[in-house]
Amino acid sequence: MLDLRLIREDPEAVARGLADRGGAELVKSVLDLDASRRRLVKESEELKALKNRASETIGQAKRRGEDPAAEMARMREVGERIKALEAELQRVDAELERVLLQIPNLPDPSVPPGTTEAQNVEVRRWGTPRAFGFIPRPHEELGEALGLLDFARAAKMAKSRFTVLWGAAARLERALTQFMLDLHTREHGYTEVWVPHLVNAATMQNNGLLPKFEEQIFKTLEADEGRALYMIPTAEVPVTALHTAEILSEPTLPRRYVAFTPCYRREAGTYGKDMKGMIRQHQFDKVELVKITTPAQSNDELESMVRNAEEVLRRLEIPYRVVLHCAGDMGFQAAKSYDVEVWLPGQGKFREISSCSNCEAFQARRAEIRYRAASGGKVDYCHTLNGSGLAVGRALIAVLENGQETDGSVTIPSVLRPYMDGLVRLTRPT
Repeated sequence: MLDLRLIREDPEAVARGLADRGGAELVKSVLDLDASRRRLVKESEELKALKNRASETIGQAKRRGEDPAAEMARMREVGERIKALEAELQRVDAELERVLLQIPNLPDPSVPPGTTEAQNVEVRRWGTPRAFGFIPRPHEELGEALGLLDFARAAKMAKSRFTVLWGAAARLERALTQFMLDLHTREHGYTEVWVPHLVNAATMQNNGLLPKFEEQIFKTLEADEGRALYMIPTAEVPVTALHTAEILSEPTLPRRYVAFTPCYRREAGTYGKDMKGMIRQHQFDKVELVKITTPAQSNDELESMVRNAEEVLRRLEIPYRVVLHCAGDMGFQAAKSYDVEVWLPGQGKFREISSCSNCEAFQARRAEIRYRAASGGKVDYCHTLNGSGLAVGRALIAVLENGQETDGSVTIPSVLRPYMDGLVRLTRPT
């Protein structure tokens, strides 16, 4: 959520910052509602002060034996007016919050302008795509031919956009997950956490997913309590919420966390897009990186997070590129975002495997995640960052497509073989 004071003090700058993102048209609504709110608060406080003074006057009149009935009647009218003002204030507060929740984060000054993916900026590349002596096949063909990926049975037990992994593929998914967790905890300084896969509406709202993205999220209903719980679309949601309503000590920052969870997404509005294979699933595994920092630390921590995600692909020896998002192509919560895109020879193009974002104080303001400077003084909002380290299913896709051989087998990257008991190749079970 944006700082209301910033909108109030420099609405033109906020509107300019939102020009490529959407939401600029809401700035005037915020200003109008804020003005109404301040007017209501002022009148209510003035009437409460008047009523307090009148109470003292009425008490003095009674002690002198005078009849204060007229003044008491007038104060009853004042009391009714105060009740009406408070009811109106409650309505305006709710509407102001509703509008503020719809406004995306402001882009960092270093973010390039633009409104579409085509205006994103490539930052760097690593590795050279392999020259195959044959036409490389997409992962869904490879996986089915090897008896490792089963889309038909998954659709029969659930619906489309689910996958069953058989045998060595399930083991490869587990190996990738373990490798990533070991790398991030042992070498990159992250603390592993295990978190709930179902969270409440407040947690989703604090993250920035509600109310805007409710149609993309699976949810359930607790029959005994009658309140909705949401299945997490990414571990970012509960991990960022670990310090909700807490004041952290500056010397303990940055906090760096890593979590492995399944992720659940409805993918509403994407039917007909990436329907083949495992690219866009309702359920997939991900190793997520989350950081809680001071404002002074967050830009450097974003760059290091991207390098941490890149290192996974370097160890797997799979080519990739890093892309900086333009303002209009960033996620709702982000102030600055990079994508790490892996090379998929079966598709002949790069595909996102990690998105790393600095959300600055946007989520922390909603969740009241703050810190106190080591020197003392006032409390300020933390910055929150998140990134995939990596999406495990897409890493599996990349291993299959980049490691495929002429005979249809797949060579396993050497870094994963210790996690596979030394297995070198995936072949069709005999």
